[in-house]
Amino acid sequence: MSIAPSLPAASAGLGLRRALLDALLDAPRDGFDFLECAPDNWIGVGGRYGEALRELAARHRLTCHGLSLSLGGVEPLDQTFLARTRRFLDQHRVALYSEHLSYCGDDGHLYDLMPMPFTDEAVVHVAARIGQVQDVLGRRIAVENISYYAAHPPLPGHAALDEAAFVDAVLAEADCDLLLDVNNIYVNAINHGYDARDFLARMPSARIASYHVAGHYDEADDLKVDTHGTAVKDDVWALLADAYRLHGVRPTLLERDFNFPPMAVLLDEVARIRRLQAGAADALSAHG
Repeated sequence: MSIAPSLPAASAGLGLRRALLDALLDAPRDGFDFLECAPDNWIGVGGRYGEALRELAARHRLTCHGLSLSLGGVEPLDQTFLARTRRFLDQHRVALYSEHLSYCGDDGHLYDLMPMPFTDEAVVHVAARIGQVQDVLGRRIAVENISYYAAHPPLPGHAALDEAAFVDAVLAEADCDLLLDVNNIYVNAINHGYDARDFLARMPSARIASYHVAGHYDEADDLKVDTHGTAVKDDVWALLADAYRLHGVRPTLLERDFNFPPMAVLLDEVARIRRLQAGAADALSAHG
């Protein structure tokens, strides 16, 4: 088994969603650089959907973003699912596999991404599970900083870390990479009252494998909901530009999960990612 080569740093992708299959098949091949899918939703799928996946994977580089490993959970990792995931990644020569720094199971699937307690004990626990996943999959993985709406209070006698320190500690303990979701930083900063750019600056540049950018819903001035169902907001675009300036250009995915506009509108957002990447590269050259 050979691991697929890395994506070019200056690359922009779209999510491979079933509702977008026909539009993706008809889209110009140079409209985006890669597609990202959740293997949880595609393993074992045949028929028309399976044929479309194979055709798109033959045309475009593929990355994968898992949904259900429950890295932070306490139930044993699903070894059968991990083995099937490895076969899927190998079959499609997937350039990057990522999962969420969260848990989503408790004697059953919770269908949501639940935040972990930001403690030293949780760092050791989730890092060990990430190590198990990397061993079974035979590759490094990236974990994503999630959006969350209520934080675990510290347990008696246990000191709590802040979110940025927790993420950094997990990456170091597990020796894995980071999928940095810029929209999640923005949403959490508003909802939990911290500075988004300070959080961004505290992320370890060397471990950032890729970025996500997405739209969110403005419930109130102090409450943002991470929906992936609308266009990316200007403040999030500005934060992505800051990420490129601080940490460098990396492959960047436009996440859109529902309320799909015409493909031309999505490709305009992909083109905006490319412009920001080019602008960051130009600025680096000017100061080089």
